[in-house]
Amino acid sequence: MKENKNIQEKRPLKRPPLSEYHQKHHKEKSILPSFLVMLGLLGAGFFPGYYYYQGKVNANYVTVKGLSETEVKADLAVWEIRFVATGDELPLVQKEMKKQLAIIKQFLAQNGLGNSELEEGRIDTNDLTTNPYLEKMKSRYILTQTLTLRSEDVDKVDEAVSKSGDLISNGVIFDSQQYSSPVSYIFTGLNGIKAQMLEEATTNARTAAEEFAKNSNSKVGKIKYANQGVFSILPRIQTMSASENQQINKTVRVVVTVDYWLK
Repeated sequence: MKENKNIQEKRPLKRPPLSEYHQKHHKEKSILPSFLVMLGLLGAGFFPGYYYYQGKVNANYVTVKGLSETEVKADLAVWEIRFVATGDELPLVQKEMKKQLAIIKQFLAQNGLGNSELEEGRIDTNDLTTNPYLEKMKSRYILTQTLTLRSEDVDKVDEAVSKSGDLISNGVIFDSQQYSSPVSYIFTGLNGIKAQMLEEATTNARTAAEEFAKNSNSKVGKIKYANQGVFSILPRIQTMSASENQQINKTVRVVVTVDYWLK
């Protein structure tokens, strides 16, 4: 006899049908990740491209230099006349120093420099007996002094310097330890010509930029950066041993560096 058993078949559970709201919400949730991925791809392509473009624009400039030179003449002369006297008796050596000083002043007056600004330096006294390493000496005392002349009449000073041999003929002994040139010719009017020279140098730099732009099918725009450089005062006649302060006529030079945008 067969036993009747209630056998229940296992069937897959069926979800209840989604409402219209849930279907719409489920669809939006599936679209959102795709949208974010697409947005990320677009952004990844846009921003590098944008900054690459800006970098190319910002790099589109040219660097040029502009030179300006002008000839100037010194307007101040400074002449350091250093003289010396020697002897064994200090009072006599001091008397000799006063004599030489009077001769120098008379010489300057005779050459039109009597009204110049004069400054008498202190007298340096060297007693050779105080030097333990010196065994033989011709004179015990060596006295030196410097008379400094300042004059705006550089031509008269230059002429007097050329006649300084007359001082030697009259008994003035120059200090042999003064190796550098005793006279300096100085130009003090640099500030008065700076603006004009900078304008000229900048104009020359602009001309160079326009020539470059012409060859590259571009146009010169505004200034991106400018450096005025350093003003240099050079000897007009330039040689290996030439010094600017030894020449009356000089050359003032400035070089500016300018960055121009190119369009």
